[in-house]
Amino acid sequence: MAKGTNVGLSSLSSHVGSVLVGLSWVSPAGDGDADVSVLLLAANGKVRGDGDFYFYNNPAAADGSVQLLGKTPTENGDEDRISFDLTAVPPGVARIVVAASRYGGRNFGELADVEVTLADGTGERLLRFAVEDADTVSAIIFGELYRRGGEWKFRAVGQGYDSGLAGLATDFGVDIEDDAEDGEGTPDDERDTARNAPAGQAAADAHSSANASGTRTGTGTGKETGKETGDGAAQAGGPDPRTAPSRVPPPRAPGGTVPPAVLTTRPRTAKKKVTLPRADRKALAENESWRPSRLVPVPTLKSDRDREVRATSVLLSVMAQVPEFGRRLTAAFGAPAGRMETYTEVVLPHGETPRRPDGVIRVERAGKLWTALVETKTNGSALKPDQVQAYMDIAARRGYEAVITVSNDVALEGSPLVDVKIDGRRKHRVALRHLSWAEVTYQAQMLIRHEGVGDRAHAWLLQELLHYLQHENSGCHGFQNMGAAWVPVRNGINDETLCEGDPRALDVVESWERLVRQLCLSLGGELGQKVLPVHRAKRGADPAARRNRLADGLCREGRLQAEFRIDGAPGILALNADLRTGKLRTSIEIPAPEQGYPLSRAKRLLRRLAEAPADLHVETLLEGGAGGPRGTLERLRPEPADMLPKGDTGVTGFRLSLFKSMGNSRGNAESGFIRSVDNAVHRFYTSVVVHLDQP
Repeated sequence: MAKGTNVGLSSLSSHVGSVLVGLSWVSPAGDGDADVSVLLLAANGKVRGDGDFYFYNNPAAADGSVQLLGKTPTENGDEDRISFDLTAVPPGVARIVVAASRYGGRNFGELADVEVTLADGTGERLLRFAVEDADTVSAIIFGELYRRGGEWKFRAVGQGYDSGLAGLATDFGVDIEDDAEDGEGTPDDERDTARNAPAGQAAADAHSSANASGTRTGTGTGKETGKETGDGAAQAGGPDPRTAPSRVPPPRAPGGTVPPAVLTTRPRTAKKKVTLPRADRKALAENESWRPSRLVPVPTLKSDRDREVRATSVLLSVMAQVPEFGRRLTAAFGAPAGRMETYTEVVLPHGETPRRPDGVIRVERAGKLWTALVETKTNGSALKPDQVQAYMDIAARRGYEAVITVSNDVALEGSPLVDVKIDGRRKHRVALRHLSWAEVTYQAQMLIRHEGVGDRAHAWLLQELLHYLQHENSGCHGFQNMGAAWVPVRNGINDETLCEGDPRALDVVESWERLVRQLCLSLGGELGQKVLPVHRAKRGADPAARRNRLADGLCREGRLQAEFRIDGAPGILALNADLRTGKLRTSIEIPAPEQGYPLSRAKRLLRRLAEAPADLHVETLLEGGAGGPRGTLERLRPEPADMLPKGDTGVTGFRLSLFKSMGNSRGNAESGFIRSVDNAVHRFYTSVVVHLDQP
């Protein structure tokens, strides 16, 4: 089609009840892209409400008339596709505008082969329109579908805007919420897109921002989008912003009409992060025995060697393909920000016996290479000192920067997992770094669930990696064994035969510290918050001396204790494992409200804990450190006054606690100690702490 021409769809095909519009372009530099958007317009040339604006933050109509499908690979690159069910378009809609916008100061003049195509319901392509004079505009209206004489027509528009997505939407009556600075000055690699979303998942998509200010301009013809060529249609009117109704309408009933889709708030063109939905969509499988196909299958793994090889390959491959993830894992090891490539099963000379490290990471920046050898272990396999020593020697000879070990163990400060000898005569020093599989899982969770990544395909790759790491057969479950000293120490505490200075108690304390660090990672990954262990010691204190004191305390009192600081929580979460009673106690102390009468403050606390477990223990804290009344929620809910002390003693706060039976075995089985501790901490936070932020 030529610019400004139009054609009736029924003259091209008999299957035009639904059509598929594709927008595509090519970036000569390989780094260009744009975002599509759709506006449903009434006869006056304006949206009926803000919900008639479909873009990355509002990708689908409730009635199914519009759905942004995301990108589909083509022979020349990617095509952004939009599905239209023309039979479901409300009668009040006279025109459907199809547009695209760029962001970060980019314009369409930097792209080539900018075009729009339209296919019918069978997938047969009906028309094509190439935009040849894009110039420096940051947004373009490619074309529009409109009603005329009882049928739908398509018009090739090709009109440009230099005001970006927000300016285009505002011109058609959408009330944009963005501040003037939204979308400005943010680097492309910090903006997240949903460009590779498959059909049916567009509702989970979220993209990057567009400029929020500017003026409208043509691309060279001066034509208005409302100008009809050959049909005598009226020209669109001027801007008339409208505010959005307050609720989303119900789906369109058969044969009925539906008001325009509306949003609860004004649209924001600032892009959301690309994260995958927490809740899965309803499966199409006939029964629960059907399992979806995975990029990396796990159930077939039989041996530790198979698990080790596959885990290494999966991890290094995703690191290379998802820059944010690869950078997150290697930045702490001194790697520069640059192009990363990863390799597995590389053979390197080492005396008479060549060595084969599990993997190699190479990062190139400004013509310089940073290289690290990788040695991985899965399940309960321990790192071998002689193996790691050989890799350190190879790295030193070849000028590599680091050796990275990956296993389920957790390295502790001042207590290396592997002792290696460093040849002080060598000028080139090699760093030995350790990465726990629990930390790998944490970083993947933070990116995929909370922070977002810059590409939908990258998000999917991270989701596949996360599924692999958390599968029971992967062998990448993090710290999962309290060690050989656990059972004798537990028995020694029970029969009071464990003496201070027993080295087995120190082993248990070190295992406990590893478990605590892993709990911080797992809880932090779920919440998207920093979770850090609290050490009641001066900064710079000797870690070994601190662990010896804790070991002596374990021998005397029979308890393991830990505290967690969680961003946003009203207090420190405390964990106490009493090996004598076999009980786990999770608790938090919160200050009493400063305003109100004592009884009203007690009632306010109980209201905040309305959804908390009935067996939650509540203890009132009094001035001077004395303990006050205590009881379970089940007993205190009908009698809030029982929380208050007699007399004039002031209430300073409340201690909330949950008790749970402790697992006995040293491993990570369902009945094991590690699993019971993990469940106790997560249950306490999700059932108690989350409610304390409510007013």
